[in-house]
Parts: sequence; C-alpha cells; structure tokens
Amino acid sequence: MAKEVTTVSEEGFSATNEIRDFETTIDSNGEDGPDTLESVLAAYGSCYVPALRVGGQQRGVDELGTIEIETTGELNDDDKLESISFDIRVEADVDDETGDEIVERAFELCKVHDALKSDLHADVSIDGNAV
Repeated sequence: MAKEVTTVSEEGFSATNEIRDFETTIDSNGEDGPDTLESVLAAYGSCYVPALRVGGQQRGVDELGTIEIETTGELNDDDKLESISFDIRVEADVDDETGDEIVERAFELCKVHDALKSDLHADVSIDGNAV
C-alpha cells in the first residue's frame, strides 16, 4: 500500500496539495497558508493525538478526554528545525508515571514520529518539459 499526494505550484512559493478528495495550501512564506515547517509540526501533533489515545488505553486509561498539544519547533540559524517539543494537556486525571508510560507508547505508535527518522530520505526523479 502507498500514500499519494500531488503537489502543484504554478508560480511563487505556494503549493496546492491534492490528498485524496482534499486540497490544502502550503506556502513556504506563510502568506497564503501555513508554511512548510508549521505543516510538519501540525501533522506531527495530529498524528500524536490518536497515538496518545491508544497508548492511554493500552496503559489502563480508557479515555483521556480532551487532548491539547502545543507543538513548538525551534529553528537553527538556517531556519531549519533543530528541535521539537510537545506541551500536552489531557482532561483525564493521569499520574506522572502513567503519563510517562503513555507518552513513551505514543512515540512507538506515531507514524509521523517514525517518518522523521534520519535515514528516511526521498528517492527523486525529475523530468523536464513534462507539464
């Protein structure tokens, strides 16, 4: 199985992404939509939510209730991600030990976390006069 996204940019630094029946705009300048790094951070946080819920269920917390994640991406001098941090708040009453167990399990389950590993690099081909 594969996931497919078609990205089209007719000019400038903004791109439209066709994802199944959905369309999103990502603008590296952040003017016409979220910028590329904000989009990565949003995908990471969005993926981590269900991972937390499943991790909670597997660690004895059947319902975490409302989950809020503030995701911060610190940039280096080249404006590239240097670090990412999550500040997570959940509605459920979870002690520190159980919370740590849920967080660790969520990292194991989160597909975006897995995709950010350093050895994952796109294989690329390019064709001129093709559009």
